[in-house]
Amino acid sequence: MLTTTYATGSLVKVRGREWVVLPDSEPDFLRLRPLGGTDDEVAGIYLPVEKVEPAVFAWPDPARPGDHRSCRLLREAARLGFRATTGPFRSFASLAVEPRPYQLVPLLMALKLDPVRLLIADDVGIGKTVEALLVARELLERGDAQGLAVLCPPHLAEQWQEEMQAKFHLEAELVLPGTVGRLERQCAQNQPLFDRFPITVVSTDYIKSDRRREDFLRECPDLVIVDEAHTCASAGQAGGRSRHQRHLLLRGLAAKPERHMLLVTATPHSGNEDAFRSLLSLLHEDFATLPEDLTGNETLRRQVAAHLVQRRRGDLASYLDSVTPFPEREEKDETYKLGTEGRKLLDDVLAYAREIVRDQTGGAPHQRVRWWSALALLRTLASSPAAAAATLKTRAATLQETSEETDELGQRSVLDQTEDEPTDGLDANPGADISELSAEDRKHYDHLQELAGRAEGLKGKADAKLEKMVKLVQQMLADGSRPILFCRFIATAEYVAEELRSRLKGAEVQAVTGLLPPAEREARVEALAAHAKPVLVCTDCLSEGINLQHWFDAVIHYDLSWNPTRHEQREGRVDRYGQGKPRVRVLTYFGSDNPVDGIVLEVLLKKHKAIRSSLGISVPVPTDTSRVV
Repeated sequence: MLTTTYATGSLVKVRGREWVVLPDSEPDFLRLRPLGGTDDEVAGIYLPVEKVEPAVFAWPDPARPGDHRSCRLLREAARLGFRATTGPFRSFASLAVEPRPYQLVPLLMALKLDPVRLLIADDVGIGKTVEALLVARELLERGDAQGLAVLCPPHLAEQWQEEMQAKFHLEAELVLPGTVGRLERQCAQNQPLFDRFPITVVSTDYIKSDRRREDFLRECPDLVIVDEAHTCASAGQAGGRSRHQRHLLLRGLAAKPERHMLLVTATPHSGNEDAFRSLLSLLHEDFATLPEDLTGNETLRRQVAAHLVQRRRGDLASYLDSVTPFPEREEKDETYKLGTEGRKLLDDVLAYAREIVRDQTGGAPHQRVRWWSALALLRTLASSPAAAAATLKTRAATLQETSEETDELGQRSVLDQTEDEPTDGLDANPGADISELSAEDRKHYDHLQELAGRAEGLKGKADAKLEKMVKLVQQMLADGSRPILFCRFIATAEYVAEELRSRLKGAEVQAVTGLLPPAEREARVEALAAHAKPVLVCTDCLSEGINLQHWFDAVIHYDLSWNPTRHEQREGRVDRYGQGKPRVRVLTYFGSDNPVDGIVLEVLLKKHKAIRSSLGISVPVPTDTSRVV
């Protein structure tokens, strides 16, 4: 007769080692896992056949005394180790981060799915990276996944690698154009790279190409996290080749029914319903045929809700009796007035822009180049005299074979609608000098040079926009704020930083633009943050992929973005969990008598509410080249 029963979590000794008793054990049959073991080592012990006794650990040896610190470390290690093997989440002993209660919701949802197909679309600054990696670490610990590949834009790869190592003890290799050769040399003959390195962070833009995609689909691990997943949604003919390749990649990954996929994005819906549904179809094939209106269809709504989590910060500030200290956002608008010379230059540039876009010579491709050149000039003139002068002296975009290709190039260099492309390289000055297109266009060359000279003359104290900004930054520094000024163009950022550096006494001013490699950008920001009164002037190369909440607490939109989603990304650098200040300041800056700023501001205001709901905005490309504004 059995006289001893063992409760779940009890420690026993059998077969020469220590085990922990698992749930579903019975009086005469125990399910055991060795201490520190995995699911693969779970064993069943039939008590009438094998002798089981309580585990006993030897008392400390008095001849080898320790100290309080080592004893406490041992106690905590044992406690966490036991919890990992018997608790509901086996990964928690492997974490170096304490998740907020709301961050466990995606994990709970994931454990109800087989395979795990989840779209994590929480607001900016909530911690989607932590949420996705919690799911990944748990699947790996349970043995439900054997490997992990994180697909992300190349400029975010190192940040993912650091988060995985520092917080989740996942040692990931970077698969980038500059690292693949070294990794392949470490593989045995005919050994797939992703078999040799089961945990990787992969550049989506590198692996999406037609030449590499099929190899990756064959070798890819059974668990994939896709960062910035909205850039992989199908956008039809408007998406461009890069977006189409990314979508083909994800479609191929989703085709394997047993593969786990976590899609991560703060903007799942870009205003294109078909693109959003293409994302949903990656979660479940039936979602591709969802009706347009799910109102009243409780069954379908529940099916979609099982695969989608999207929450605003206001919903999570107080969750399950746990208060998360998200900062409050103090928003304010400030305006400036163009001076006499600035207004006169703007009027002359508008007249020039109308003239060149009405020119019908050269056929459709030439007309499109002139259209984009005019927009580039207006865009940079609203930014700064330095950017305008650089644009007036720079040759326009290369003539493409078709109007559609010219429009795609123009969108990438002039507008801010390239949400599916990395921000690197988008802060370069576009061109307005169209003198190389044709003999007809060369007649504008002298006029462009005259306008460039006038723009140069507006630098410094003649720049009304800059003059008022100097006073605003001085006031912010006096109030104890640590501001970031976001500019659209490299020329503007360098010009503004130079002017502020000469006028702000006691402050340290640094410019960070796309001219710097990512590692140097971060090093420069960290060095600047050590100063008592730092002022960071940057382009949108810092609007994503770097967290600045520990060092700065104010954002100034020195230039309005032509894509309102970009404003939210900028503000999200400081307005996020972990911000030390209870309040962050956001300043939107524009010219009250500048018609270019006026048009952009109207769009921003109309879409403000939609932005808060993480909806992107797609501004259509005008087809009527007879109108500029």
